[in-house]
Amino acid sequence: MDIDYLIIGQGLAGSLLAWELINRNCKVMIIDNGLENASKVAAGLINPVTGQRFVKSIDVDHLLPTAKKHYAELASFFKQSFYIEKPLLRLFKNANEIEAAHKRLEQSDYQPYLGSLNRAANSLEDISAPFGFIEQHNTGYLLTNNLLACLKEFFISKQCYQQATIHYQDIQIQPMLKWKHITPKRIIFCEGYHASSNPWFNWLPFQLAKGEILTVHHSSSHLENILNFGNWVIPLDEHLFRIGATFDRDNLNELSSDLGKVSLIKSLQSIYRPLSEGNIVKHQANIRPCTLDKQPFIGHHPTHTKLSIFNGFGAKGSLQLPWYSQKFADALLKEADIPSPINRHYATHFTA
Repeated sequence: MDIDYLIIGQGLAGSLLAWELINRNCKVMIIDNGLENASKVAAGLINPVTGQRFVKSIDVDHLLPTAKKHYAELASFFKQSFYIEKPLLRLFKNANEIEAAHKRLEQSDYQPYLGSLNRAANSLEDISAPFGFIEQHNTGYLLTNNLLACLKEFFISKQCYQQATIHYQDIQIQPMLKWKHITPKRIIFCEGYHASSNPWFNWLPFQLAKGEILTVHHSSSHLENILNFGNWVIPLDEHLFRIGATFDRDNLNELSSDLGKVSLIKSLQSIYRPLSEGNIVKHQANIRPCTLDKQPFIGHHPTHTKLSIFNGFGAKGSLQLPWYSQKFADALLKEADIPSPINRHYATHFTA
């Protein structure tokens, strides 16, 4: 079978890139092992301003409009919503954060993302916020599992999806690129943290991090907004909430742990005790494909130029991937510049 692109991995990166290429009339095949991946575990939170100093995400002024437009188009195609826009309340942890927020409120380019600052400790029912909080706008979350399920059905209907495990030794590079009966013009690896074991791309400076998330049912909670207090709480509906996420660089496995659960519950107790007493209905863990310089890894292998990678989006994939998918497709089809190219690491990390 001759195709244009063989995409390895049907997480959010592989799915959105495949969608983009298929809509540009490319012949694509997606190979996925069918197991739970980091995209399926991730909360899909989109929050343009983060950190103790309230810093805008890099390029958010064009990443966010592109993401909203892209998810709206997918919603129209599949006849269901995927991106839920919801205000976020950032609870201050100390006076330094209040000062940092004040400074950002004076900057015009932060106006679309930051609302009113509230110093009243008792203004939120049942929520402990002794230093107050600030409202954040243009925030929300992606229903990643729903979107990936719809895209998988779409790929199957187009006969461009196979469930299989890729063994690297089965990939033939010379005299022509080939995997089993498929001969693609290019193979693109979108395999999340597994790329750290990929023989062609394991030299890239990944900085993997395990994250754990709880889904909690509570019969009488009144929480309507997303909360951010170092960890976060996302209200999925009137009674169901997601709480996360831990950040562990040492125990790189996909196993949920008692330590992770206790850490999240303790964090929740400190700001919203009623919800911490809810019923835990799901406890998930996976590994984020974070990178050393906090930027994605996109581009072609230095010597095997028909092998490419589209990876390293970490916790901001929901925000970044629509724009990066479009730009990488432009690079593949129109010879445009590659965004966040891996050639920045050739001199320092590629030793072959």
